[in-house]
Amino acid sequence: MNPELQTEKPRVAFHTLGCKLNFTESSALGHEFVSRGFQIGDTDSPCDVVVLNTCSVTERADREARQWIRRVLRTSPRAFVAVVGCYAQLEPEEIASIDGVDVVLGAKEKFKLFDLVSSFEKNDTTKIFVSDIGEANDFGPAFSSEAGNRTRAFLKVQDGCDYTCSFCTIPLARGESRSQSIDQTVLQARQLVSLGYKEIVLTGVNVGDYGRKNGTSFLQLLRALDEVDVPRIRISSIEPNLLTKEIIDFVYSSEKFCRHFHLPLQSGSDEILKQMRRRYSTDDYRRVVDYLKSKDNDVAIGVDVIVGFPGETENHFEETWQFLIALPCSYLHVFTYSERPNTVAAESHQKIEPRIRFKRNETLRLLSQKKRRDFYSKFVGSTVDVLVEQKSDGENFSGFTSNYVRVEIPATDEFVNTIIPVHIQSLGEEHCFGNATNGTYLKKNNVQKNTSQLTFATV
Repeated sequence: MNPELQTEKPRVAFHTLGCKLNFTESSALGHEFVSRGFQIGDTDSPCDVVVLNTCSVTERADREARQWIRRVLRTSPRAFVAVVGCYAQLEPEEIASIDGVDVVLGAKEKFKLFDLVSSFEKNDTTKIFVSDIGEANDFGPAFSSEAGNRTRAFLKVQDGCDYTCSFCTIPLARGESRSQSIDQTVLQARQLVSLGYKEIVLTGVNVGDYGRKNGTSFLQLLRALDEVDVPRIRISSIEPNLLTKEIIDFVYSSEKFCRHFHLPLQSGSDEILKQMRRRYSTDDYRRVVDYLKSKDNDVAIGVDVIVGFPGETENHFEETWQFLIALPCSYLHVFTYSERPNTVAAESHQKIEPRIRFKRNETLRLLSQKKRRDFYSKFVGSTVDVLVEQKSDGENFSGFTSNYVRVEIPATDEFVNTIIPVHIQSLGEEHCFGNATNGTYLKKNNVQKNTSQLTFATV
């Protein structure tokens, strides 16, 4: 341990790159450290141990991981550095070549940290524990909360992916699709409720594939979770070809499930979708969106898009632009294509110049801003229910509606972790402003959120 730190408990800090699933798993690791006598610190201050949970969806994510390792070692040169996650699984030797890294843990090993590391002392050489992802049957810790004073908890219900999209390394990094049982998932959801959380977010790599190998289904899981005494359940993201009318109808019939769907599109060109090996056409995608809007015009719909995919001509991009302009979605997540080793797309000879990729990204990013503002503007003058999550700045606190409108209100600490009616008065850049009305609000459960109490089940 770092002798310069004069604290009662050793200090561990985490830095996470990538998806909500990564943040969920980082939080789970954090709770294990706490249960073993550590206190959580931050990477801007000296620490005894630092853990980087990596993403590898783009080359930029890999580069950020390398930069972060070097930066944190300048702050805590004697800290024990553990690197885990997708980049660690795919490129362990590359990470191990960075001076100061003590251990690299793969997908199967990251939750065995305390079994594989007997002492958190600096090593002369980097130890690598990365096995072939093969038939990954492990599931790992399945739920955890966001850091800080946020009031949402993430519930991991599925991991891995059996799809073979031509641009994606996730199957290589996380293995085959696998699911936690319905009983275990419901049990953990109830544990989160007992700790006071008001919203549970269902996460996974491909949640719509839930239960396929176990003889169950995602719809069956949703029906079971609907019986849990929690105000809100949110689906983080689901493939459009797996979002059935039955699932949509059930979500709309429930008072718990949020009116918010995040649907990966990736391209508005059918030709590019085929090259990406996606499992739907633009017509299929549009039918899902139209059905969602026909049931509730105020539903929030988020869209993932990749620009600069090999072979994406100006005509292809124009198709995507026109498709998105007409699509009644609420916001876009825009990704610039990045060549990933061991993927089919990376072998293409039709690469798009980086400057063109970035220009297209900026074009769609501006469109996303307009889409979000247009969606938010619909609610000015109306009263909506907001789950107040945290202080944003000054006297304002922020939170989200069921349909993912971010709202800021003047409030006090007593409003945190409550669902309150808010009158929307105006628009900001990426949020709405409002005031709490005199209506009733859902008070906190009579429990303290003690994250050290969290336990995790594995299957």
